[in-house]
Amino acid sequence: MRPLAYEEHVLTMDGVELSRIASKAGTPCYVYSAAEILKNYRAYDDSFGDQPHTVCYAVKAASNLSILRLLAGAGAGFDIVSAGELFRVLKAGGDPAKIVFSGVGKSGAEVDAALEAGIFAFNCESEPELALVDSLAHRRGIKARVALRVNPDVDAATHDYISTGRLAHKFGIDIGDAETVYECARRRENLLVEGVSCHIGSQLLNTKPVVEAVDRVVGLVQRLRAKEFEIRHVDFGGGLGVAYKPEDSIPAIGELVGVLRQRVANRGLHVMVEPGRSIVASAGVLLTRVLYRKKTGAKEFVIVDAAMNDLIRPALYSAHHEILPLRQTSVGTMRADVVGPVCETGDFLARNRDLPQVFPGDLLAVCTAGAYGFAQSSNYNARPRAAEAMVEDGTWRVIRRRESYEDLMRGEE
Repeated sequence: MRPLAYEEHVLTMDGVELSRIASKAGTPCYVYSAAEILKNYRAYDDSFGDQPHTVCYAVKAASNLSILRLLAGAGAGFDIVSAGELFRVLKAGGDPAKIVFSGVGKSGAEVDAALEAGIFAFNCESEPELALVDSLAHRRGIKARVALRVNPDVDAATHDYISTGRLAHKFGIDIGDAETVYECARRRENLLVEGVSCHIGSQLLNTKPVVEAVDRVVGLVQRLRAKEFEIRHVDFGGGLGVAYKPEDSIPAIGELVGVLRQRVANRGLHVMVEPGRSIVASAGVLLTRVLYRKKTGAKEFVIVDAAMNDLIRPALYSAHHEILPLRQTSVGTMRADVVGPVCETGDFLARNRDLPQVFPGDLLAVCTAGAYGFAQSSNYNARPRAAEAMVEDGTWRVIRRRESYEDLMRGEE
């Protein structure tokens, strides 16, 4: 599983032995491949060719400053959903003119911070939000560029928790009502109503729902232009899936971009996309150490030092992550649940998984963990969050130190 490979029975990332990182940085520890992140980003950027575009990395997927700095240096834009993410992007050297602010619940303070920074556009999701952006832009004596995030009522065929494009979801404005809302927005003096935005969900496994959503958005653009709206850009969101299992079949990044290019060709539109998972997921692993083996009746457990507070995706989404030993052996296989120390029955990284025989002290890599891994981690059970490291140019470095117990109490009295 890229960018991993066994070299003389030792698991490596871009040629660096992961066991060496574990011995120095400790476990649990997230490790990312800079080369894989850049490869995935460039697959988007290069596939657009001469089509005017901006690839806005979805910061929520993994927001470490070193990851953001890496992408900013490659020319990426950024999709943010909070003032905290804005702060991080600016700290990492991101270009404010390539930032779009998405999200259904922007506060006045967040909108004002984005206006001060001079971001490219707000993806607005309601009429009250348009009014808020307009009033705060008026106070500053500026005009704010906005796009309406429309909800095309398209089934993304993904997990309910990460599907966002149906009318039953909280996101966006019903595409059937969009033209009326655009008319209201046009009457607001401090808004530049120049875009249309859409995002139907995450971990998309084929391009069919994307095609359906894009066609509806392009149709809306045509109707708006017929009413003399100067629609200059479209934001098609992100959501392309990744292969969590070796047998998973996922469209290539270039295939998805080809679909978008075909449908916007010769329309005079600047195209924006917001990939997150498909840029960083395959670049990251979570390293963990086996603490114990335990058998209860016919059930076997491998207890490791990583837990649901470190990687909640299996418990939250029933997500699958391949688990590999850092050293290959020939001692046979076992079927077990891989579980952590947290006091919840739902604290597991894998259930009924066929694994190589592992023993206390052995090291494991939980694969394809670069997206929504550390970003969703917590201090549940008063557990310090994991360290993060990056492999780059044949070496590695810690990019976030492991939290201490004192860190757990910061801000408390």
